[in-house]
Amino acid sequence: MIRGIRGATTVLEDREDLILTATENLLKELIEENSIKPENIASLFISVTPDLTTAFPAKAVRHFSNWDFVPIMCMQEIPVQGGLPLCIRIMVHVNTAKPQDEINHIYQEQAIVLRPDLANTKSSK
Repeated sequence: MIRGIRGATTVLEDREDLILTATENLLKELIEENSIKPENIASLFISVTPDLTTAFPAKAVRHFSNWDFVPIMCMQEIPVQGGLPLCIRIMVHVNTAKPQDEINHIYQEQAIVLRPDLANTKSSK
């Protein structure tokens, strides 16, 4: 079965190094907390808010071993008034036998406000 695993983080400003580091840190935690193997990934979507324009966050995935053939797409979030700024979101579609309640969605930095219902779980750091 394919499950979606969500994650989000924020950066302090629109700089390539910050975007790539934040994306890499978020993806590392998603991988660790959900035992993700690249051969089990159907696709990876990464979105950014309109105020992040200095880097493609997918570039950070190049640092991961054996991820060469994972299909990745970057896109821009809908610019909703009052939305969380400087935000990077990830959706990994993974083939897994885990039930939904065993999936750990990860929210870091200011992105914790996106899912306060998960704020007290292991997945929200």
